[in-house]
Amino acid sequence: MDMASNEQQPERNLSQIFDEGMKIFDDLSKSTEATNSSTVQIQVKKAMRLFEDSTRLVSIAEIFSSNESIDEVATKNIRYFLLPALLGTLSLKLCVEDRFNVIQTAEVYFRDFLKRCKSYDIVDIDIQEHNENSSTESFESVRQQSHGTNLAAMARERNAKLQRYKEQKELESQLEILRRSVCNMSIVDEELERKYYLTLIKNFCSQAVDELNSIEMEKPLLEHMAKVRKDTDDKIKKGKFPPPKPLKPIIITRDEIQKKVFGAGYPSLPTMTVQEFYEKRIRDGDWPDPSKQKPQSLQEMAAMGDPNRVSEEEEAEKEVKVERDDPKLLKEARDWDEFKDDHRRGFGNRMNRS
Repeated sequence: MDMASNEQQPERNLSQIFDEGMKIFDDLSKSTEATNSSTVQIQVKKAMRLFEDSTRLVSIAEIFSSNESIDEVATKNIRYFLLPALLGTLSLKLCVEDRFNVIQTAEVYFRDFLKRCKSYDIVDIDIQEHNENSSTESFESVRQQSHGTNLAAMARERNAKLQRYKEQKELESQLEILRRSVCNMSIVDEELERKYYLTLIKNFCSQAVDELNSIEMEKPLLEHMAKVRKDTDDKIKKGKFPPPKPLKPIIITRDEIQKKVFGAGYPSLPTMTVQEFYEKRIRDGDWPDPSKQKPQSLQEMAAMGDPNRVSEEEEAEKEVKVERDDPKLLKEARDWDEFKDDHRRGFGNRMNRS
């Protein structure tokens, strides 16, 4: 009895770990928060750790074998086909400095996923072999393709993308129907569950092909940027290029130019910058020196009183006087009204007009 429970424990742990990672993955897919936010990045790394642990347990349990077909895989184990696709998708969401390492890692995951699915006859997709010893397509060839030098190849690629897009939309529609059916059943039918996971795997296969195509386009661009950056750094070290000048604040520069151009000949314009004026005031002793000024303690601040609180007390006292018809307050109000009647607004400001 103990041996049986020990054999079932790893399988139960694998299921729990995978389900936890899948929940985070679904939440990230629905999230509208920016990918580079700290919250999203923490969740991405957490989900990747869970799926990596699931992959190790799948390998230890030897769930998949190269000499069997998909019909021989247990229904509860079919979902583990998704592990490399999920890890590849999450890898592309990582916001790290070494972007090239990110897309290389994602490429390994997607290729492994497609090869396994093809070997089990889940999909029939031709996967181009990747030669790690040969360099990827040069930046110049990518630039030429973008200008339409190979129109026939571009037309074939466009048609293939349209076909995959149609198939993906059909798969997503089927997935939604199957998902509702699986969620609404109290006891899930094994055949229905099997069909759901196989449809989900096919959908991820279509996405993996698109991601690999995007990676192939991005790699030469990253290689070119890294080469340009390295050449520039080498030339700066050798002294061929002068180091870039630091940026200067525009406002301060403008004040300096204004000071030099106008000077003291224009009394209405400043003859010194704000910083110079501030430092002069401190030297003359008109303003306190912040470097020598001690911060006030809470006790001193309490002794001085809160100006906002004093103002509120004065307002409250004034309201009480108005409610009680205070004679002094009424006299001041009448005097002010009489003053406004005798001195209309604008009188005396005739701007030299009769």
